[in-house]
Amino acid sequence: MAATLRDVAALAGVSVKTVSNVVNGYEFVKPATREKVSAAVTELGYQPNIAARNLRTGRTGVIGLAVPELSFSYFADLADLVLTAARAQDFTVLIEQTGGERHREIDVLESPRIAMLDGLLFSPLGMSNEDASHLDVPYPLVLLGERIFGGPTDHVTIQNVEAARAATEYLIRSGRRDIAAIGAHAREAVGSAALRLQGYREALAAHGIPFDESLVVYREGWHRMDGAGSMQELLARGIQFDAVFALNDELALGAMRVLQQEGVRVPTDVAVVGFDNLTEGQFSLPSLTTIDPGRRQIAEAAVSALIERISDRGGAIGQPRRINAPFAVVERESAAVRQAV
Repeated sequence: MAATLRDVAALAGVSVKTVSNVVNGYEFVKPATREKVSAAVTELGYQPNIAARNLRTGRTGVIGLAVPELSFSYFADLADLVLTAARAQDFTVLIEQTGGERHREIDVLESPRIAMLDGLLFSPLGMSNEDASHLDVPYPLVLLGERIFGGPTDHVTIQNVEAARAATEYLIRSGRRDIAAIGAHAREAVGSAALRLQGYREALAAHGIPFDESLVVYREGWHRMDGAGSMQELLARGIQFDAVFALNDELALGAMRVLQQEGVRVPTDVAVVGFDNLTEGQFSLPSLTTIDPGRRQIAEAAVSALIERISDRGGAIGQPRRINAPFAVVERESAAVRQAV
Protein backbone atom coordinates (compact mmCIF):
# COMPACT_ATOMS: atom_id res chain seq x y z
CA MET A 1 0.00 0.00 0.00
CA ALA A 2 1.12 3.57 -0.66
CA ALA A 3 2.57 5.45 2.30
CA THR A 4 0.33 8.05 3.95
CA LEU A 5 0.93 11.26 5.87
CA ARG A 6 0.35 9.30 9.08
CA ASP A 7 3.05 6.79 8.11
CA VAL A 8 5.53 9.60 7.50
CA ALA A 9 4.55 11.30 10.76
CA ALA A 10 5.03 8.08 12.75
CA LEU A 11 8.45 7.38 11.26
CA ALA A 12 9.65 10.98 11.74
CA GLY A 13 8.16 11.24 15.24
CA VAL A 14 6.16 14.39 14.46
CA SER A 15 2.52 15.31 13.98
CA VAL A 16 0.58 14.85 10.75
CA LYS A 17 0.23 18.67 10.58
CA THR A 18 4.00 19.08 10.68
CA VAL A 19 4.41 16.61 7.81
CA SER A 20 1.76 18.51 5.85
CA ASN A 21 3.60 21.79 6.47
CA VAL A 22 6.87 20.34 5.18
CA VAL A 23 5.31 18.68 2.12
CA ASN A 24 3.46 21.88 1.17
CA GLY A 25 6.55 24.06 1.54
CA TYR A 26 5.52 25.97 4.66
CA GLU A 27 8.61 28.03 5.48
CA PHE A 28 8.29 28.30 9.28
CA VAL A 29 9.51 24.78 10.10
CA LYS A 30 12.72 24.15 12.04
CA PRO A 31 15.52 22.87 9.77
CA ALA A 32 16.07 19.79 11.95
CA THR A 33 12.36 18.92 11.79
CA ARG A 34 12.27 19.46 8.03
CA GLU A 35 15.27 17.18 7.63
CA LYS A 36 13.65 14.38 9.67
CA VAL A 37 10.42 14.60 7.69
CA SER A 38 12.25 14.70 4.35
CA ALA A 39 14.24 11.61 5.31
CA ALA A 40 11.02 9.77 6.24
CA VAL A 41 9.37 10.83 2.97
CA THR A 42 12.35 9.45 1.03
CA GLU A 43 12.51 6.21 3.01
CA LEU A 44 8.79 5.46 2.61
CA GLY A 45 8.56 6.72 -0.97
CA TYR A 46 5.65 8.96 -0.01
CA GLN A 47 3.89 10.75 -2.88
CA PRO A 48 1.54 13.67 -2.09
CA ASN A 49 -2.07 13.32 -3.25
CA ILE A 50 -2.05 16.18 -5.75
CA ALA A 51 -5.77 15.95 -6.50
CA ALA A 52 -6.68 16.24 -2.82
CA ARG A 53 -4.27 19.13 -2.34
CA ASN A 54 -5.77 20.95 -5.31
CA LEU A 55 -9.27 20.54 -3.87
CA ARG A 56 -8.11 22.04 -0.57
CA THR A 57 -6.26 24.97 -2.13
CA GLY A 58 -8.60 25.65 -5.04
CA ARG A 59 -5.74 25.25 -7.50
CA THR A 60 -5.06 22.87 -10.36
CA GLY A 61 -1.25 22.99 -10.37
CA VAL A 62 -1.43 23.83 -14.09
CA ILE A 63 -0.51 27.07 -15.86
CA GLY A 64 -0.88 27.98 -19.52
CA LEU A 65 1.58 29.36 -22.05
CA ALA A 66 0.17 30.99 -25.19
CA VAL A 67 2.70 31.72 -27.96
CA PRO A 68 2.40 32.53 -31.68
CA GLU A 69 4.06 29.39 -33.09
CA LEU A 70 6.42 26.67 -31.90
CA SER A 71 7.91 26.26 -35.38
CA PHE A 72 9.64 29.57 -34.64
CA SER A 73 12.87 28.67 -32.85
CA TYR A 74 12.69 31.50 -30.34
CA PHE A 75 9.28 30.41 -29.03
CA ALA A 76 10.22 26.73 -29.04
CA ASP A 77 13.26 27.49 -26.88
CA LEU A 78 11.21 29.78 -24.64
CA ALA A 79 8.55 27.10 -24.15
CA ASP A 80 11.20 24.57 -23.15
CA LEU A 81 12.62 26.97 -20.57
CA VAL A 82 9.15 27.76 -19.21
CA LEU A 83 8.44 24.04 -18.82
CA THR A 84 11.69 23.62 -16.87
CA ALA A 85 11.05 26.64 -14.63
CA ALA A 86 7.47 25.56 -13.92
CA ARG A 87 8.45 21.96 -13.21
CA ALA A 88 10.92 23.19 -10.59
CA GLN A 89 7.97 24.74 -8.75
CA ASP A 90 5.69 21.69 -9.17
CA PHE A 91 3.54 23.21 -11.91
CA THR A 92 2.53 21.64 -15.20
CA VAL A 93 2.30 23.76 -18.38
CA LEU A 94 -0.30 23.54 -21.14
CA ILE A 95 0.82 25.22 -24.37
CA GLU A 96 -1.48 26.98 -26.84
CA GLN A 97 -0.44 28.24 -30.30
CA THR A 98 -2.25 31.32 -31.56
CA GLY A 99 -0.58 31.72 -34.95
CA GLY A 100 0.04 35.35 -33.99
CA GLU A 101 -3.54 36.16 -35.07
CA ARG A 102 -5.34 38.85 -33.08
CA HIS A 103 -8.72 37.14 -32.90
CA ARG A 104 -7.17 33.85 -31.76
CA GLU A 105 -5.17 35.64 -29.08
CA ILE A 106 -8.30 37.31 -27.74
CA ASP A 107 -10.12 33.96 -27.87
CA VAL A 108 -7.42 32.42 -25.67
CA LEU A 109 -7.82 35.17 -23.08
CA GLU A 110 -11.60 34.70 -23.00
CA SER A 111 -11.73 30.92 -23.39
CA PRO A 112 -13.67 28.90 -20.78
CA ARG A 113 -10.71 26.52 -20.77
CA ILE A 114 -8.89 29.08 -18.62
CA ALA A 115 -10.93 27.70 -15.70
CA MET A 116 -8.69 24.60 -15.85
CA LEU A 117 -5.60 26.74 -15.23
CA ASP A 118 -4.24 28.62 -12.25
CA GLY A 119 -2.88 31.36 -14.51
CA LEU A 120 -1.59 32.18 -17.98
CA LEU A 121 1.70 33.33 -19.54
CA PHE A 122 0.68 35.21 -22.68
CA SER A 123 2.87 36.26 -25.63
CA PRO A 124 0.74 38.13 -28.20
CA LEU A 125 1.83 39.08 -31.70
CA GLY A 126 -1.36 40.18 -33.43
CA MET A 127 -2.69 42.34 -30.60
CA SER A 128 -1.47 45.90 -29.95
CA ASN A 129 -1.67 48.66 -27.35
CA GLU A 130 -5.24 49.36 -28.42
CA ASP A 131 -6.14 45.89 -27.16
CA ALA A 132 -4.78 46.40 -23.63
CA SER A 133 -8.30 46.27 -22.14
CA HIS A 134 -8.51 42.58 -23.12
CA LEU A 135 -5.73 41.89 -20.60
CA ASP A 136 -7.99 42.97 -17.72
CA VAL A 137 -8.98 39.40 -16.84
CA PRO A 138 -10.22 37.79 -13.59
CA TYR A 139 -7.29 35.36 -13.30
CA PRO A 140 -3.50 35.68 -12.88
CA LEU A 141 -1.89 36.76 -16.16
CA VAL A 142 1.71 37.65 -17.04
CA LEU A 143 2.47 39.29 -20.38
CA LEU A 144 5.52 38.45 -22.52
CA GLY A 145 6.83 40.26 -25.58
CA GLU A 146 6.69 43.76 -27.01
CA ARG A 147 3.21 44.24 -28.45
CA ILE A 148 1.45 45.86 -25.48
CA PHE A 149 2.98 48.23 -22.93
CA GLY A 150 1.38 49.84 -19.90
CA GLY A 151 -1.30 47.18 -19.56
CA PRO A 152 -2.95 45.96 -16.34
CA THR A 153 -0.67 42.93 -15.88
CA ASP A 154 2.88 42.06 -14.92
CA HIS A 155 5.07 42.27 -18.03
CA VAL A 156 8.39 40.49 -18.65
CA THR A 157 10.17 41.98 -21.63
CA ILE A 158 13.39 42.15 -23.65
CA GLN A 159 15.43 45.35 -23.71
CA ASN A 160 15.06 45.55 -27.48
CA VAL A 161 16.21 49.13 -28.05
CA GLU A 162 19.25 48.89 -25.80
CA ALA A 163 20.27 45.46 -27.11
CA ALA A 164 19.92 46.48 -30.78
CA ARG A 165 21.97 49.57 -30.09
CA ALA A 166 24.67 47.40 -28.48
CA ALA A 167 24.68 45.07 -31.51
CA THR A 168 25.07 47.97 -33.95
CA GLU A 169 27.75 49.62 -31.83
CA TYR A 170 29.64 46.32 -31.77
CA LEU A 171 29.76 46.44 -35.58
CA ILE A 172 30.86 50.09 -35.53
CA ARG A 173 33.65 49.36 -33.06
CA SER A 174 34.81 46.49 -35.27
CA GLY A 175 35.46 49.01 -38.06
CA ARG A 176 32.20 48.87 -40.03
CA ARG A 177 30.40 52.00 -41.27
CA ASP A 178 27.96 50.93 -43.99
CA ILE A 179 25.66 48.79 -41.84
CA ALA A 180 22.49 47.32 -43.31
CA ALA A 181 19.48 46.28 -41.23
CA ILE A 182 17.23 43.47 -42.42
CA GLY A 183 13.82 42.36 -41.14
CA ALA A 184 12.25 45.75 -40.42
CA HIS A 185 8.44 45.90 -40.48
CA ALA A 186 6.80 48.62 -42.53
CA ARG A 187 4.47 50.94 -40.58
CA GLU A 188 5.10 49.15 -37.29
CA ALA A 189 5.11 51.53 -34.31
CA VAL A 190 5.22 49.02 -31.45
CA GLY A 191 6.85 45.60 -31.58
CA SER A 192 10.23 43.91 -31.62
CA ALA A 193 11.07 45.01 -35.17
CA ALA A 194 10.28 48.68 -34.54
CA LEU A 195 12.18 48.73 -31.25
CA ARG A 196 15.25 47.00 -32.70
CA LEU A 197 15.29 49.34 -35.69
CA GLN A 198 15.12 52.25 -33.24
CA GLY A 199 18.18 50.91 -31.40
CA TYR A 200 20.03 50.53 -34.71
CA ARG A 201 19.27 54.15 -35.63
CA GLU A 202 20.28 55.43 -32.19
CA ALA A 203 23.67 53.72 -32.49
CA LEU A 204 24.32 55.23 -35.92
CA ALA A 205 23.37 58.70 -34.68
CA ALA A 206 25.55 58.38 -31.58
CA HIS A 207 28.58 57.69 -33.80
CA GLY A 208 27.86 60.37 -36.40
CA ILE A 209 26.83 57.92 -39.13
CA PRO A 210 23.92 59.16 -41.26
CA PHE A 211 20.89 56.88 -41.48
CA ASP A 212 20.51 55.52 -45.04
CA GLU A 213 17.04 54.19 -45.85
CA SER A 214 18.47 52.21 -48.79
CA LEU A 215 20.36 50.02 -46.28
CA VAL A 216 17.13 48.91 -44.59
CA VAL A 217 15.22 45.90 -45.95
CA TYR A 218 11.62 45.48 -44.85
CA ARG A 219 10.31 41.96 -44.45
CA GLU A 220 7.19 40.86 -42.59
CA GLY A 221 8.42 37.31 -41.95
CA TRP A 222 11.36 36.51 -39.70
CA HIS A 223 12.24 33.01 -40.90
CA ARG A 224 15.42 31.94 -42.71
CA MET A 225 13.79 32.20 -46.11
CA ASP A 226 12.99 35.82 -45.26
CA GLY A 227 16.62 36.41 -44.35
CA ALA A 228 17.71 34.90 -47.66
CA GLY A 229 15.17 37.00 -49.56
CA SER A 230 16.25 40.14 -47.72
CA MET A 231 19.89 39.58 -48.64
CA GLN A 232 19.04 38.88 -52.28
CA GLU A 233 17.10 42.15 -52.36
CA LEU A 234 19.95 44.06 -50.71
CA LEU A 235 22.52 42.70 -53.15
CA ALA A 236 20.25 43.49 -56.08
CA ARG A 237 20.17 47.16 -55.05
CA GLY A 238 23.89 47.34 -55.87
CA ILE A 239 24.74 49.52 -52.88
CA GLN A 240 27.84 49.24 -50.72
CA PHE A 241 27.59 47.68 -47.27
CA ASP A 242 30.17 46.08 -45.02
CA ALA A 243 27.96 44.78 -42.22
CA VAL A 244 24.46 43.48 -41.56
CA PHE A 245 22.39 43.73 -38.40
CA ALA A 246 19.67 41.09 -38.75
CA LEU A 247 16.75 41.69 -36.40
CA ASN A 248 16.78 38.03 -35.40
CA ASP A 249 19.04 35.00 -35.79
CA GLU A 250 16.88 33.20 -38.34
CA LEU A 251 17.14 36.21 -40.65
CA ALA A 252 20.90 36.30 -40.06
CA LEU A 253 21.37 32.61 -40.89
CA GLY A 254 19.38 32.94 -44.11
CA ALA A 255 21.31 36.07 -45.08
CA MET A 256 24.71 34.44 -44.45
CA ARG A 257 23.75 31.54 -46.71
CA VAL A 258 23.11 33.91 -49.62
CA LEU A 259 26.28 35.92 -48.98
CA GLN A 260 28.36 32.75 -49.12
CA GLN A 261 26.58 31.54 -52.26
CA GLU A 262 27.43 34.86 -53.92
CA GLY A 263 31.11 34.64 -52.94
CA VAL A 264 30.91 37.35 -50.28
CA ARG A 265 33.23 36.46 -47.40
CA VAL A 266 31.83 36.62 -43.86
CA PRO A 267 33.20 38.44 -41.93
CA THR A 268 36.09 39.62 -44.14
CA ASP A 269 33.84 41.44 -46.63
CA VAL A 270 30.61 41.68 -44.63
CA ALA A 271 30.16 41.18 -40.89
CA VAL A 272 26.84 39.78 -39.62
CA VAL A 273 25.19 40.12 -36.21
CA GLY A 274 21.88 38.53 -35.25
CA PHE A 275 19.53 38.69 -32.28
CA ASP A 276 18.16 35.87 -30.05
CA ASN A 277 21.19 33.59 -29.47
CA LEU A 278 19.58 30.51 -30.98
CA THR A 279 21.51 27.26 -30.58
CA GLU A 280 21.87 26.93 -34.36
CA GLY A 281 24.06 30.03 -34.43
CA GLN A 282 26.79 28.25 -32.48
CA PHE A 283 27.15 25.69 -35.27
CA SER A 284 26.81 27.79 -38.42
CA LEU A 285 29.90 28.47 -40.54
CA PRO A 286 31.02 30.98 -39.50
CA SER A 287 29.41 30.85 -36.06
CA LEU A 288 26.98 33.72 -35.53
CA THR A 289 27.68 36.76 -33.38
CA THR A 290 24.37 37.65 -31.75
CA ILE A 291 22.46 39.19 -28.88
CA ASP A 292 21.47 36.94 -26.01
CA PRO A 293 18.17 38.59 -24.92
CA GLY A 294 18.04 36.77 -21.58
CA ARG A 295 15.58 34.09 -22.63
CA ARG A 296 16.27 31.88 -19.61
CA GLN A 297 15.79 34.82 -17.26
CA ILE A 298 12.58 35.73 -19.10
CA ALA A 299 11.16 32.24 -18.58
CA GLU A 300 12.18 32.03 -14.94
CA ALA A 301 10.99 35.56 -14.10
CA ALA A 302 7.67 35.05 -15.89
CA VAL A 303 6.94 31.75 -14.13
CA SER A 304 7.92 33.20 -10.74
CA ALA A 305 5.81 36.32 -11.26
CA LEU A 306 2.79 34.24 -12.29
CA ILE A 307 3.08 31.90 -9.30
CA GLU A 308 3.43 34.91 -7.00
CA ARG A 309 0.18 36.29 -8.43
CA ILE A 310 -1.51 32.90 -8.05
CA SER A 311 -0.49 32.80 -4.38
CA ASP A 312 -1.37 36.45 -3.74
CA ARG A 313 -5.01 35.94 -2.85
CA GLY A 314 -5.09 39.08 -0.73
CA GLY A 315 -3.71 41.37 -3.42
CA ALA A 316 -0.61 42.31 -1.42
CA ILE A 317 1.63 42.61 -4.50
CA GLY A 318 -0.41 45.53 -5.79
CA GLN A 319 0.37 47.36 -9.03
CA PRO A 320 1.52 45.65 -12.24
CA ARG A 321 5.27 45.10 -12.43
CA ARG A 322 7.56 45.44 -15.45
CA ILE A 323 10.56 43.14 -15.48
CA ASN A 324 13.37 43.81 -18.00
CA ALA A 325 15.52 40.78 -18.82
CA PRO A 326 19.30 41.34 -19.04
CA PHE A 327 21.01 41.04 -22.44
CA ALA A 328 24.54 40.44 -23.67
CA VAL A 329 26.49 40.53 -26.93
CA VAL A 330 27.70 37.01 -27.74
CA GLU A 331 30.91 37.35 -29.76
CA ARG A 332 31.55 34.67 -32.38
CA GLU A 333 33.13 34.44 -35.84
CA SER A 334 30.65 36.26 -38.09
CA ALA A 335 31.60 39.76 -36.91
CA ALA A 336 35.31 39.67 -36.16
CA VAL A 337 37.15 42.97 -35.88
CA ARG A 338 38.29 44.20 -39.29
CA GLN A 339 42.07 44.19 -39.55
CA ALA A 340 43.87 47.25 -40.92
CA VAL A 341 45.55 46.73 -44.28
